[in-house]
Amino acid sequence: MEKRFRIEPCSGIRLEVSKGEKIVIIDVEGGQVVDFFAEMRGNSEEFVSPGVTMDCNESLKLHVGDTIYSNRYRPMFKVLYDDVKEHDLFHPCCRREMYDFFYHNGEGHPNCLDNINMALGASHPLIHPINLFMHSKIHADGSFQVLRPLSKANDKIVLEALEDVTLGIAACSVSESECNSGRCSPVDIVVQD
Repeated sequence: MEKRFRIEPCSGIRLEVSKGEKIVIIDVEGGQVVDFFAEMRGNSEEFVSPGVTMDCNESLKLHVGDTIYSNRYRPMFKVLYDDVKEHDLFHPCCRREMYDFFYHNGEGHPNCLDNINMALGASHPLIHPINLFMHSKIHADGSFQVLRPLSKANDKIVLEALEDVTLGIAACSVSESECNSGRCSPVDIVVQD
């Protein structure tokens, strides 16, 4: 059995997922970043950590077969399938202050920090998600740039939940740069038994 959900552009969703279920994240139109965040069910103080994930996998990238870890070094998800193979583990959720800093338009701008917090009924001051489909290029001198995502229409990544989790997922709200190909579009989530 499977359940399908649509995340409209610049919005977020909360989903309860049980251990062993598979989560399929689909870039419906292509070129859209997905801010993927999760808490251990019933414990908002243990949550997905890109930093710990990089530490444990000894890699700046996610690969099929890799594990995504919590801030307490516990396995949360396993990567089962990946069409795109390009995701960002560095950037925090976009937020009002980020829009003010880069684009001078933060007032009233939808953002992933608020969208995920609202979906979860939480108040995390900062969220570091797994930025699915986000294309960040790191240069030899340590500088980096955000490029247009490589994902095409209906490209997907499939994760297996290794614990009971509460997901907070947002379709990224940045239309001012190449981050989402200069526009925001919907995302589909399918949860499979």
